[in-house]
Amino acid sequence: MQYNINRRRFVAAAGGVGVAALAGCSGGESGDGLSWHAGGTDGTYYPLSGEFKTIIEDNTDYSVQVQSTGASVANVSSLDGGDAEFALIQNDIAYFAYNGTGIDDLEGNEMESIRGVATLYPETIHVITQADSGIESLEDLAGTSINTGAPGSGTQVNALQILETAGIEEGDFDEQNADFGTAADQVQDGDVEAAFTVGGWPVGSIEGLATNQDINLVEIGGDLRDEILDGAEWFAEDTVPGGTYNGVDEDVETVSVQAMIATHDGVDEEVVEEVTTAIFDNTGDINTKADFIDVDSAQEGMPIDLHAGAQAYFE
Repeated sequence: MQYNINRRRFVAAAGGVGVAALAGCSGGESGDGLSWHAGGTDGTYYPLSGEFKTIIEDNTDYSVQVQSTGASVANVSSLDGGDAEFALIQNDIAYFAYNGTGIDDLEGNEMESIRGVATLYPETIHVITQADSGIESLEDLAGTSINTGAPGSGTQVNALQILETAGIEEGDFDEQNADFGTAADQVQDGDVEAAFTVGGWPVGSIEGLATNQDINLVEIGGDLRDEILDGAEWFAEDTVPGGTYNGVDEDVETVSVQAMIATHDGVDEEVVEEVTTAIFDNTGDINTKADFIDVDSAQEGMPIDLHAGAQAYFE
């Protein structure tokens, strides 16, 4: 199956692209500042990036400034433009950006400067509704109002891919776009009937919502999941375990992509090797998604060429 999503435009969230958090950070001199682009503050990227910042600053001579952005699509543009030295992105977006394909903003615009550092953990697709919404399947989302994620985010890309596979095209629903925290508020207030969130479970914004509102996670399973997996190699089977969120007691079948650290070829090999060494020699200091982040699995699902500095560490 070929996703026909490149007719859509994904515009990076304000402040997410073209703003260098620190100027002149690509050198390798001791004491340099490194710009690290994360995602929205209510997702997983931002707190995990904060933990990486602490580890890097404790174990190298580099300082790190973490910037909240529109996440994956915004972040590949920041890397390609040299506005960030490192960023967290989804592996599917890395593939799209490097090859100049997949979505309209990347079509024909190969970002061949971006390089991989390491893959980290599964990013689970959550489809959230109020428990009494009557929405039991993705097909039930036709004609509803859906928050598909912040503009320029991998969440928005994945949501539209999955909805299209379920037969829900542009114009079949009212698309709203906002970050995870706002999306949770919209579900609680009834401003949208469903919201997509992509992140390693448990996602903080969903945890908060589930303490104030009875929620349901819409299953992505059966033949539909098989069709999604057949149509896009970057998706994998996943399950949200029962009890992850208050009131959601049964396992929920879904799919996931992979979170990864990326950089670009203008960053010195020594810098990337030192940063990679600091992180993967000190995984015991990581709390967010700690069960998944490991040197032995750090190249699984890597969709683009490794940076020479990362290659030097993993070899």
